[in-house]
Amino acid sequence: MTKIKEESSPICGIVMPISAIDGCTESHWNDVMEIINDCIEEAGFEPNIVSNADDIGVIQKRIIQNLYDNPVVVCDVSGKNPNVMFELGLRLAFDKPTIIIKDDQTSYSFDTSPIEHIEYPRDLRFNKIADFKIKLIDKIIKTHHKSIEDPHYSTFLKHFGEFKVAKIDKKEVSQQEYIMDEIKSLRRLILNTSNTNKRIPLQRYYEEETDFDKKLNVCCGKATLEKLTEQLSIVLNLPNVESAKIESISEDHHHLDLILGEQADKDFIRTQVRKLTRVPNNRKTIQKK
Repeated sequence: MTKIKEESSPICGIVMPISAIDGCTESHWNDVMEIINDCIEEAGFEPNIVSNADDIGVIQKRIIQNLYDNPVVVCDVSGKNPNVMFELGLRLAFDKPTIIIKDDQTSYSFDTSPIEHIEYPRDLRFNKIADFKIKLIDKIIKTHHKSIEDPHYSTFLKHFGEFKVAKIDKKEVSQQEYIMDEIKSLRRLILNTSNTNKRIPLQRYYEEETDFDKKLNVCCGKATLEKLTEQLSIVLNLPNVESAKIESISEDHHHLDLILGEQADKDFIRTQVRKLTRVPNNRKTIQKK
């Protein structure tokens, strides 16, 4: 018997809160995700959180690529999670098919109010959820069909005039170039997040549990991430330095976040850190005749 290979279902991306926010627990969002997944599958699509991918890579790059590539995206703006709103903004900038949903306790945002929002009850009452699922399934199917059949389809930008839609440039590279690029991306990520075992998470740096007098943030000028990583063990051996972490402000601008002991001399430590991370000045001195 000859087996016919089934075509894979198109992807429907999901953007939504996944952790506690606005009085809703992580378990609540898991329940909401199950409801959304059911709707997407009933519509003939494969549900996929936009941060997910088959390959290993930097999560920010993966999210942007999925936001651009996924044929349809369902975005739950309930609680107005900042990450969700940012990812929604990216998707709308690409002007790709987007369906916005929210619970009945979340107000409308002014910027996205021209787009229809499908509403569901925050308490997830069965009867109203059943109605919501019917509406969402229908919306996914119709949105996808319209985006294929209508060459002038626009989710958002049509409400404000004519715009050139943002695109992600793509280029063909060899397998070796691709692997090397991914290794470099992962190396930068690892250097920035795993350069020492003697440190605290960045989000705890400014928390009240650590006395402000024990904190020291030092700008490292033009020092590269690699140079800072090399010098980190020396910094950790300075007197009364308890913890050190590299904070990347941008690709070529880094700080060191330090937690100090009780008797630490901040001025001394700051001076030593800047000496260790200083980039030599290669400019030639012109002597006056």
